[in-house]
Amino acid sequence: MNKSYLLFKHEFLCTIKKVGFIILTFSVPTLALLGIGAYKLATNVSKPKTDEIKTIGYVDEVGIFNEHTEQGTIKLIPFESRKDAKKALIKKDIAEYFIIPSDYTSTGIIRRYTLEKELTTPALTVIIIKSFVTGNLLKDKVPPNMVALISSPLNLKVTRVAEEGGKELKQSNAGNIIIPAVFSLLLSFALLFGATSLITGLGEEKESHLIEVLFSSVSVRQLLISKVLALGVAGLLQVLVWLISAPLLLDLASSTFGGFLSDIEIPANFIILGIVYFILGYLLFAVLSITVGAISPGVREGNQIAGFYTLWLFVPLWFSGLLINFPNSYIWVVLTIFPVTAPVQTMLRLAVSDIPLWQIMTSIGVLVLSIIVGLFLSIRIFRAYMLMYGKRPGLREIIHSLRQG
Repeated sequence: MNKSYLLFKHEFLCTIKKVGFIILTFSVPTLALLGIGAYKLATNVSKPKTDEIKTIGYVDEVGIFNEHTEQGTIKLIPFESRKDAKKALIKKDIAEYFIIPSDYTSTGIIRRYTLEKELTTPALTVIIIKSFVTGNLLKDKVPPNMVALISSPLNLKVTRVAEEGGKELKQSNAGNIIIPAVFSLLLSFALLFGATSLITGLGEEKESHLIEVLFSSVSVRQLLISKVLALGVAGLLQVLVWLISAPLLLDLASSTFGGFLSDIEIPANFIILGIVYFILGYLLFAVLSITVGAISPGVREGNQIAGFYTLWLFVPLWFSGLLINFPNSYIWVVLTIFPVTAPVQTMLRLAVSDIPLWQIMTSIGVLVLSIIVGLFLSIRIFRAYMLMYGKRPGLREIIHSLRQG
């Protein structure tokens, strides 16, 4: 037991001291804090004065647009001709101007002119022009209080009803996927880091023949348990940093940004399931990595083989856009239960829909069964091939060895 502890301590300290581990653990909270701080600084620097009025010019070639020129802090100034408006823009007497051509009522085209280089017209400018044009088109035709309603006819509020009826539940919003999506991405990298670290460690020990020295002092079981637990505890520490910092960062971001972020909610079972799925996901990938490390002649070959199963970690993230629109599709149920994709897929689905209890229990059960079966097979493969050097054994040879063992 003392030898196992020494191995565990050595592997754990080596892992948490790696630059890649430190960067992956603290980069996200640090970047989030820097982003919030930069936003606050930029807002304070560029925040306009409350009494500052922005002026926008316009040329009315139709002859009916002469009201609703006060739009909050925006003032619309009429010009007799395009030439006059252009001169005012060049002198910077106005921020920009737009032209309502004489054929507007048949084409619906309004031309906007500005000195700024823009990818798209700012949303506020679009709203201001739309409100101005709509108000003038509808004057004397509908009551003034109806103009705003016609401009924005739909303000849809959705209420979620519980299946037993009667009880109203709070509806989700699109922002709720932000935290689970970021965590799913980080979880993918954490599992990938754990798998590659295990393969790299075994490969380096095999290439340097250090594995032979270790086997002279400890058993295969002690060596594998120490390595798996050390990397697992380090990875769990990493995940806990993310899970604990997520609510704190969200509260800080909500007070800074407000609005959209203030309504984001983290699912009640998110933290518990996040820890459970990391542990199970890590153990599954550790089992696979032990097998790969045993049959691979070196580090490079091992990492190349590992790419075939670690790539599946990112499959749910590739199709996350479809998940939002079709959260209960059969394909997501399959990926929730399929052991290699289950950790990431489950975390993503928690953000957009309620996952039935049977699916979560089945997913966890399949993961546990896969780990038990995989561990049994991986230990046998490890014992058979870890001390073999040179050519990597083929699948038929591995199956034959398992049958003989």
